[in-house]
Amino acid sequence: MYYPEEVVQQVIAANDIADVIGGYVHLKKSGASYMGLCPFHNEKTPSFSVHPGRQTFHCFGCGEGGNVITFLMKYENYSFQEALKVLADRAGIKLPEANYSEQAKARAKQREILLNINKDTATYYYRLLRKPAGRTGLAYFEKRGLSPETMQQFGLGYADGSRNDLIGFLKSRGYDDENILLSGVAAYDEKRGLHDKFWNRVIFPIMDVTNRVIGFGGRVMGDAKPKYLNSPETPVFDKSRNLYGLNIAKKNRCGYFILCEGYMDVIAMHQAGFSQAVASLGTSFTEGQAAVLKRYVKQVLLSYDSDNAGVTAALRNIGILKQAGITAKVVDLRPYKDPDEFMKGLGKEEFQKRLDNAENSFFYEIRQMESRYDLSDPASQTEFYQQIAKKLCDFENEIERENYIKAMAAKYFIPQDSLRRQVASYNRAGGGAVSEPKLIRPKSAVSEARLSRLEEAERRNERILLTWICEDPDLYPQLKSYISPEDFADGVYRRAAEKYFSMLEAHYGDSLEIASGSSPGKGAADFVTPASVIAVFEDEEEQREVSQLFETRLSGIENEKDQEKALKDVLMSLKRASLDRLMKPSGDPSVLNRIVRSRKILDEIRNARFTIKAR
Repeated sequence: MYYPEEVVQQVIAANDIADVIGGYVHLKKSGASYMGLCPFHNEKTPSFSVHPGRQTFHCFGCGEGGNVITFLMKYENYSFQEALKVLADRAGIKLPEANYSEQAKARAKQREILLNINKDTATYYYRLLRKPAGRTGLAYFEKRGLSPETMQQFGLGYADGSRNDLIGFLKSRGYDDENILLSGVAAYDEKRGLHDKFWNRVIFPIMDVTNRVIGFGGRVMGDAKPKYLNSPETPVFDKSRNLYGLNIAKKNRCGYFILCEGYMDVIAMHQAGFSQAVASLGTSFTEGQAAVLKRYVKQVLLSYDSDNAGVTAALRNIGILKQAGITAKVVDLRPYKDPDEFMKGLGKEEFQKRLDNAENSFFYEIRQMESRYDLSDPASQTEFYQQIAKKLCDFENEIERENYIKAMAAKYFIPQDSLRRQVASYNRAGGGAVSEPKLIRPKSAVSEARLSRLEEAERRNERILLTWICEDPDLYPQLKSYISPEDFADGVYRRAAEKYFSMLEAHYGDSLEIASGSSPGKGAADFVTPASVIAVFEDEEEQREVSQLFETRLSGIENEKDQEKALKDVLMSLKRASLDRLMKPSGDPSVLNRIVRSRKILDEIRNARFTIKAR
């Protein structure tokens, strides 16, 4: 739902960002701000800064930043609305009722009922495991080496041999047949009617990232089929966008996740101290699950079974992870079949060594491919080298491709030039992602690089100006006749400028006259903060980008005269870039007047005088 802007601002203002983040990160006072170790990447030297005055945070190491809402969205993986509600409850603020349609209200009510059914079902199975009727299930878990603490942490349970005991329990709790069936904990056929879906199985509750039970997995006791049975898709359970153990793994800050095949692999790893382990949910790993992982980490280590099925899955999922922008590595479990067996056989110290030495995914793919060729046979060897060349075509980045060409040439004693020519040949023939090196035109490449540098310089000036105004809001009334949001680049930068300038305008008023040396805007920083601007953007990446707009400063400028000159230079550069954009052909007759006005403003800036607060 949409919340009015004033409500969002009220919640932000009522939650001191240093207090909220201080509950997750150890912060130390540093001038007007606080510093600590970033919770979003590994670091030994603090680069994570929290500004109570601005109500923002920013990491100078990884670039993460935003307001108090952004922090909870990133750290807890909340949606904007979920983070807002948590903070509103924390501050004792009652959010307005959602203005839902009747249809939307009915869907929300049904989701609530299904989540409650899942919660009560998980509680029922959890208690049954610890009763005499659950001895079989408890013995299974104990044989697998799970401690009572681990069983409790994952909410493990047991469904006994009766086929209707759960349904009876749920009906006693007031749930009707329709919702019990829709929840997936029951099934229906004409012979048996409504009956429990899970029986004679140990139960693995599946939770979402906010620790709500959304489904179940069950492993049969004995040799019956199927060995594993999972909840069907329901309005609250989408297998392709959830991962087992993610609700716990998201709190680990090691910088990577370990992707496993099954529930027990994840649980065994967590018990051994590797709480970054997750698994797909009884189905093949999906693009949706890769997208979920991307929210938390940039690297995933694949810890799959060492048998043929595990190798096939690893090769498939390397491609899915790469497509999502995640670096993949593969953990070598040999001589053991799976992580659980490895942990029992060699222990967690040796497993950590395997993690530290996980194999580059490209090298893994080539090694698996190599096993299909006889390298003692020249013909087979030639075919293998040709397959390597084809695989190298997958690298779009020229530097990355060149590095792998060198690595493959060194490993398999292939002449580099020969391999390089073969890669280029396949690209020409197959329309590959890259072109033969000799076809690259240096002049065009230089021109593109120069254009990129110019655009970055323009963006930097925009960031410097917004940061400067943020730190000295009384500059705004002095600058507003020279600069406007239209002078900023399209996209996030312009939208942020529009919001920030409109808030400053509302604070100072349209008719405010500035006398040299006066400071009528005293207190603006208390009411117009970057946190308020960031709150306009619900997308996490946009919030991160906006936070950087208020964290770019010029250094080494101390006296007032040099500061004024620097401010003029920034304004002039920003205005010239805006003028250059205006002068591009557009077919809009009104542009001519804007060009004339912009040129006049450039002259006015040269002759202007600004009162600047000491920095």
